[in-house]
Amino acid sequence: MKEQIRRISNKLTKTRVLARSQELRSHIPATKRMNQSVLQEMLQKYQMVYVKPCCGSLGQGVIRVEKTAGSSLRSKNSGNHAPGDKGPYRYQAGMQIHNFSDYDAAYQAIHKETRGKSYLVQKGIRLLLHKGRPFDIRVMVQRNLKGQWEATGVAGRVAHPLKVVTNGSQGGTIYPVEVLLRPYTSPEKRTALISAMHDIGVKSARQLSTAYPRLQEIGVDLALDGHLKPWILEVNTAPDPCPFTKLKDRRMINRIVQYGKAYGRIYHLKCMKAKQGVV
Repeated sequence: MKEQIRRISNKLTKTRVLARSQELRSHIPATKRMNQSVLQEMLQKYQMVYVKPCCGSLGQGVIRVEKTAGSSLRSKNSGNHAPGDKGPYRYQAGMQIHNFSDYDAAYQAIHKETRGKSYLVQKGIRLLLHKGRPFDIRVMVQRNLKGQWEATGVAGRVAHPLKVVTNGSQGGTIYPVEVLLRPYTSPEKRTALISAMHDIGVKSARQLSTAYPRLQEIGVDLALDGHLKPWILEVNTAPDPCPFTKLKDRRMINRIVQYGKAYGRIYHLKCMKAKQGVV
């Protein structure tokens, strides 16, 4: 069967298509193409933002930037900024945290990290925590055997202890969503919340397919804030099913593979970096 899968790599393009939906708009964090004034403006407004490559994947190149009140923080020695310096600006790239006393110096360092590539700035959502580590939710959405959009899997991704991204390829740990939500919700609310996340995933697929009708599957990364409101962090149009291989319940990965095969996608399920959470 000839593969009829449409992949869209530009995050800003996908965000703009999603934002045309009135139902989804309130779940999309403010997102703009990065330049010096935009980053400063969004830091002033939100205090914490994420800087991401417009066309990156697997959590590579993601930087968390914060405007703080000036507290003593871990940092890498950056020019005149010795470890432990106090400064109102900081960013984390990979495992390194850098502090700066002024915005211009911070921006120049961040710009250097981008290596001339196009980046976007996204309002930071402070994620819920599991044992002190942030987590988000991956919802897999595919066209089923009838060609209709269906949420086929949901998994929780807990960040590596020293990183800001939750991707399994960056050392994240995969858990059943029910386990991660248990401290935050009653069983009834938990079921309703998971259903709502499925719904956002399906609506995202439908909305993207208005612009890209050949689309067959997406992976929607959702953050939950302190009020348990879901936010769409990112939509991947070539989603990696590896997180679902780390769940003991095999029904989701089996369904994902079945549907993928029907529209011509063959998955390679050798997942070496993601860890399986101990439940």
